[in-house]
Amino acid sequence: MEVILLERVAKLGQMGEVVKVKPGYARNYLLPRKKALRATEENKKLFESRRAQLETQNIARKTEADRIAGKMRGLAVVLIRQAGEAGQLYGSVNARDIAVAIKDAGIAVERQQVELNIPIKTLGLIQVPVHLHPEVAVTVTVNVARSAEEAQIQARTGAAVVHGEQAKSEEQAREEARIRAEALFEEGAGPRAEGEAKDEAEPAAAAAPEAEAETKPKTKKAGKKE
Repeated sequence: MEVILLERVAKLGQMGEVVKVKPGYARNYLLPRKKALRATEENKKLFESRRAQLETQNIARKTEADRIAGKMRGLAVVLIRQAGEAGQLYGSVNARDIAVAIKDAGIAVERQQVELNIPIKTLGLIQVPVHLHPEVAVTVTVNVARSAEEAQIQARTGAAVVHGEQAKSEEQAREEARIRAEALFEEGAGPRAEGEAKDEAEPAAAAAPEAEAETKPKTKKAGKKE
């Protein structure tokens, strides 16, 4: 089937080009999403009459997409999921989940804009392209973890957290210990607080024998009579 592209389509062509595609691809994707028209003589004339308008609209959409892409560069979203010790998810993360997470971060995107051909089924950091416009795409880091704490570790080490001390890398173990220590400090129950309590207790303990000595009555030794 021949169609006229109404916008740039990856691996097909630019706006205004007449290309051959499979009928199913045209009926299920290009035509319903208004990315193309059937290449009839009538539609060719219609496109030429609207070319200037379509090009102006395309420039406006691209400008807006560039603006949003600037806000999204470096964006990382966290998705909390249950997983086994080896990092295999009990379920999966799909394009809709990622689109919702991006929306929660303050940027509205459609599920169709998230390029995820195969659902994510393991913990870790996954780079996922998001197409904001046919000519504008940005990569989002999807951090899939069991908890917010493990998401922090994964973000800093760049690797999925697995359970079991032998399976953990030394860097992951250090990060986990550091994050837990920070949490203790924030709660006011860290090593510093314990040390201060100990320092305060030691002078009190040292002063106790002196106080006891002062309160103990002095006894006179009986002398020999001359």
